Amino acid sequence: MAIDTRQLDSMLAELRSASALAGGKPAQAANAAGGADFSQALKSAIDQVSQAQQSAQQMTQDFASGNSNVNLQDVMINLQKANLSFQQMVQVRNKLVSAYQNIMNMQV
Repeated sequence: MAIDTRQLDSMLAELRSASALAGGKPAQAANAAGGADFSQALKSAIDQVSQAQQSAQQMTQDFASGNSNVNLQDVMINLQKANLSFQQMVQVRNKLVSAYQNIMNMQV
């Protein structure tokens, strides 16, 4: 399972844009970094995690039903990939919640 770096680049561009706006730079300079939609990139990443979990579950069911085209090693590898991608998504969620809490605790 390959990681799509375009989504990471778009998220970084969005964060740079928000940072530029927070720093008081004009909106045009902030938008020059990239016009990617953060929510769309996040939804796409969540969809990829969901698809990896569904694929691993389907492969597990195929193996359990005795499908001769599926071997145990592939099942275990796909289960681990799905598990790692889910753990990564949980860590991203934790960082987003932490950032939100820090922003909400800022004094204006």
